[in-house]
Amino acid sequence: MSNQIKPPFTRESALAKVQRGEDLWNSKDPAHVALAYTPDCTWRNRNEFFQGREAIEAFLQRKWQRELDYRLYKELFSFAGNRIAVHFRYEYRDDSGQWYRAFGNEHWVFDEDGLMSSRDASINEVAIRADQREIALDGAQPREQEKPTGEGAYANDTGLK
Repeated sequence: MSNQIKPPFTRESALAKVQRGEDLWNSKDPAHVALAYTPDCTWRNRNEFFQGREAIEAFLQRKWQRELDYRLYKELFSFAGNRIAVHFRYEYRDDSGQWYRAFGNEHWVFDEDGLMSSRDASINEVAIRADQREIALDGAQPREQEKPTGEGAYANDTGLK
């Protein structure tokens, strides 16, 4: 990938890396997303463990085939050297029309070229009604209105209003 943001990270470069990751995942293009990872990148996603770009691409193809109208937001939690931790949330619906909101944390490790060499994700989700959705599919809402704000915003927003 061109114009890689490389470690060691500053606050500004870590924020930019998180935004780039959010934008990339929201493209829902598995082949393009997989290029952000090293050829031997290790992943843990919930209870799945796998390694390599081919496995990442296959996982993302399966994910976005079943998670329809997927929209993701990431928020920088911490960073140091070649590591970044993020909080995230996303919403999607399944093929029956049931909506879900997922919350989680990711720990990222990058190589010297700025490619992710390790991704460890813990994710929980809750079923929501369509009228409880908070994330605009087309990005029409200003980001400040869509993203949680303040300390603990992710932890306190379950969608069970």
